[in-house]
Amino acid sequence: MGRKTVLKNFRIIDEGVNILGSVIAEDGIIRDVIPGPGGYSEDSGDLLSDRRIVRHIQNADMVIDGGEGTDKWGLTLLPALVDLHAHFRDPGFPEKETLESASLAAAAGGYGTVVCMANTHPVLDTREAVISLRARADALDLIDLFPAMALSRGMEGKELSGIVKLPVAGAGGVVRILSEDGKDLANSALFTAALEEARRAGVVVSVHAELGSIESQAARKSGKARAVWSRMEEINGVRRAIELGKKTGCHIHIAHVSTLEAAEMIRAAKAERGGAAGGFVLSAEVTPHHLFLSEEDAAELGSETHGLVNPPLRSALDRQALIAAVLDGTIDAIATDHAPHTRSDKEGGAAGFTGFETAFSICLTELVREDRLSLPRLASLMSGAPARILGLADRGRIVPGCRADFFVVDASANWTVDPALFRSRGKNSPCTGRELRGRVLMTIRQGRPVFVSPGF
Repeated sequence: MGRKTVLKNFRIIDEGVNILGSVIAEDGIIRDVIPGPGGYSEDSGDLLSDRRIVRHIQNADMVIDGGEGTDKWGLTLLPALVDLHAHFRDPGFPEKETLESASLAAAAGGYGTVVCMANTHPVLDTREAVISLRARADALDLIDLFPAMALSRGMEGKELSGIVKLPVAGAGGVVRILSEDGKDLANSALFTAALEEARRAGVVVSVHAELGSIESQAARKSGKARAVWSRMEEINGVRRAIELGKKTGCHIHIAHVSTLEAAEMIRAAKAERGGAAGGFVLSAEVTPHHLFLSEEDAAELGSETHGLVNPPLRSALDRQALIAAVLDGTIDAIATDHAPHTRSDKEGGAAGFTGFETAFSICLTELVREDRLSLPRLASLMSGAPARILGLADRGRIVPGCRADFFVVDASANWTVDPALFRSRGKNSPCTGRELRGRVLMTIRQGRPVFVSPGF
């Protein structure tokens, strides 16, 4: 018999479960989920739950007790989060982040599976480079890493990358997302060829919708604000991605949606679905910072320095439109777009925020605490749905047969964001000094704790 872990007396929540109970994990897999309190009464010795709990506890290698957990905001066990969009800066930029620091930060934020983008140095533009980075992550044994592969060689937009050599993805496929993240692939013919290769290989194309046009270029040259021309570029990029996705029958995933117009185009395309080539699937993500912050916050932080992110923080109207798109299912997933930078880089105009260690708490505070969204629905957006987008049927749920990847959160705890305490090397959080709800206490990978909050 392999290693056994019992997690008892938790509020267990995933997209389809909301119970008080216990989870039995063995050999890294969930073996049983048992409703009801676990163990014996200290006063009488009476059995409080199914005899299975007691039997499992007696031969367990580790027992983690969540306490009573009956309060709405009590100690909660959720499936480890799945992030479709992050920047690890490794290889090439150790001053910003390393594979180890990023993995530690992800685990500290409750993440068990992460997609990291290809804009490293050198660029991840071959299957061999992806496999090498994943092997290094496997050796750390903190998270499951699925590096994205660039669409073009060197991300120069001139010729296709090693995607032409990708085998058809199976259950063990390492490359599950292709992306030219950091920019859009401007050459439509090359982009179409990339989508056709993606369809052949059965992998998802994540689109950073930032496509220039005559109008956006004119707006830039005339000195219009970033908010103006970047909106044009996002709308243009989303429109083209949907059109070519329909034409090629590829799974298109729109990264970090930030405008109400983009959300509406995605909503309309999902409602339509007719006339598309077989295999066309459209999914979309939004970031916590676009749900939580607006252009007023960017101005306060410094619109061209500490408040700069790409796409930029938008108007309050855009923010509310994104929340509405989350609530009505237009948006499929919430992804961090974790983008660590040094302080000097941020002051010099580098775009991006560090996000692993605040993402869940931001969403709990902004969406669940305000009773806009249920906690099971948030679990779907941050775990179940992104796992499905990646084609990973073995995670994102707390049901027998799935991986024993969880995180424990005290959803009633308030805490103040202090980047000095981050595991990430990037301290560039737009939430510095803000009070958030929900503290991640422990992250468990295949039944083994890989992160434990100090004092827990």
